[in-house]
Amino acid sequence: CNHKGRGKQFSNPEEIDRQMKAQREMEENEGAERGSSAESEEESSSDDEQPKRKGVEGLIEIENPNRVSQKSKKVVEIDVDAPKELSRREREEIEKQKAKERYMKLHLEGKTEQARADLARLAIIKKQREDAARKREDLRKGELIVKRRF
Repeated sequence: CNHKGRGKQFSNPEEIDRQMKAQREMEENEGAERGSSAESEEESSSDDEQPKRKGVEGLIEIENPNRVSQKSKKVVEIDVDAPKELSRREREEIEKQKAKERYMKLHLEGKTEQARADLARLAIIKKQREDAARKREDLRKGELIVKRRF
């Protein structure tokens, strides 16, 4: 046991060699037994394709409809050309861009509320500027007439 304060015991090299040899012999014996029974195990394992169950799964039969078993796909089965599923954020980003493009197109055509308001405001400003230009022109003509009289 590993207790604090007690003296440590070291195995001598001969004892270690003896234990290593015994362990090797045990492994060789098990390997020979496995080799002869491996063929019979392969035949029986190919019949039932159930994965090895972990923990208490072997004892308790679980019916979970939400559980999806992970099946590994081979490289040949993977379809590279198949359309990739977009994440929710990517889909929303694309929808947002498309909506913005549609709005800008309608805005340029003058079909949105904001575009109508902008065009009305521009028309008012244009009319005010035309009126101001006309008044200035009238003032100049009036000044010229006044200057000629004197």
